[in-house]
Amino acid sequence: MEREPMTILGKQRLEDELKNLKSVERPRIISAIAEARAHGDLKENAEYHAAKEQQGFTEGRIAEIESKLARAQVIDVTKMVNEGKVIFGSTVDLLNIDNEETIIYKIVGDDEADLGQGKISYKAPIARALIGKHVDDTVEFKAPNGLQRYEIVEVRYE
Repeated sequence: MEREPMTILGKQRLEDELKNLKSVERPRIISAIAEARAHGDLKENAEYHAAKEQQGFTEGRIAEIESKLARAQVIDVTKMVNEGKVIFGSTVDLLNIDNEETIIYKIVGDDEADLGQGKISYKAPIARALIGKHVDDTVEFKAPNGLQRYEIVEVRYE
């Protein structure tokens, strides 16, 4: 079983979603199925079929979350000594060498990635290029719009 790195916040969000699915969504769907059954003929009962489809989706998501939590390797970077090295969970300030723009990324697990919030998956090309590097190092990686070059300005474990 392959371990999946995850931040503490990422694990908490999955646990919260799982709790909601089991304690709120599952009972609501069971109730909707029971109500739709009471209407009679199930062959042409759109409400019944919609509720069953929703039940399948919810049960699939529950299984997926439980699997991810079972494989989770929770990493708390706040308890690590910051030696200026980019690791999973660190926040990295970068300077684009070509246009002088500053960009900040936090390297997180797949489920936590949200580019709009500056969170990138550890599997993303830029994250793979950054991991293991130190402050003042220059990294290059291929992006869809060509070769990108960044200088690591700061690494924070927060």
